[in-house]
Amino acid sequence: MSFLNAVINNVEDESLREELQERVDIVEHKIKFMDKVPVCCLGRENVINPVLNILIEAAGGEIQLDPLQAKVLIYHETGASMLDFMGAVPALLENEWPAVEYSRVYLMEDTSAFMSDPESFVSSLEDMAEMLYPGYFVFGNEGKAWTSFGV
Repeated sequence: MSFLNAVINNVEDESLREELQERVDIVEHKIKFMDKVPVCCLGRENVINPVLNILIEAAGGEIQLDPLQAKVLIYHETGASMLDFMGAVPALLENEWPAVEYSRVYLMEDTSAFMSDPESFVSSLEDMAEMLYPGYFVFGNEGKAWTSFGV
């Protein structure tokens, strides 16, 4: 995660920089011992959305372009909230998708700010790790920045 370390190293406040590095180190250390999770990120039209790819990969995900190959499905779109997806997602889902079958479908708020703000990026990394590895990570942001979509 050298790109993430570069982002954190640009934080001027030393105590904040150390806190962010510690949070990243926790995620990094845990996922080092876990299998990568196949993830597909889609927008409201069921079109692949690559905006979160760097975050997904940093949190231990493996990008899939086909929902049939993904164990986790994340609906996210720039400018869209979780509420925007609530009514649309049921009609977009296919029962044969593994993520649907195992209830691993998530809605994520537009987190475009994470790309410019180190604190937001680390929080988004933690959120992604919690989605990909439920039970191993609990940061308490479910319902705020993302939610599990029960199907």
